[in-house]
Amino acid sequence: MLQVELSKQQLLFMPLTPGELLAKLEELSIKTTTYEHEAVFTVDESSKIKQDIPGGHTKNLFLKDKKSNYFLVVAEGSAQIKLNSVHGLIGAKGRVSFGKPEALMELLGVKPGSVTAFAPINDSQNQVSVIIDEPLLRHELINCHPLTNEMTTTISREDLLRFLKEVNHEPLIIQVSETGEEA
Repeated sequence: MLQVELSKQQLLFMPLTPGELLAKLEELSIKTTTYEHEAVFTVDESSKIKQDIPGGHTKNLFLKDKKSNYFLVVAEGSAQIKLNSVHGLIGAKGRVSFGKPEALMELLGVKPGSVTAFAPINDSQNQVSVIIDEPLLRHELINCHPLTNEMTTTISREDLLRFLKEVNHEPLIIQVSETGEEA
């Protein structure tokens, strides 16, 4: 019976659309600029987009530890993050691995390739801890997918932090990248 109830809960979960996210940002008086582009799935694929949009561009890691704790690590696109050592920095219980696509959709409401610092808006149960790699915040403007990899939204670093606080995901800001990427 419990499994049936969980399935019903999962069916009721409707993640926000990019338009609903952008409306929420506007409601919070957060100014953004959004650019439409072809779908990008990797940092390498987004290199052309990066040239055309000023600010820091992100890469996002959806991680899970051995106790099924989940983490969203948001870093600058060129940051080097070693999975075999990041667990001690972010408070994971044992080593971490990439979370499965099903968990990504269930918890953050996005598909692989669309993982973003905006996705915690869909985590109403606060099951995902947000970690921001400190060097990313050296950029005044930060670029994130607005829940789809067919757009990029530019937001100020202060407004990104305010947004995360507003959606009850105040991030842990620490350096998780190995080399301290330049701004």
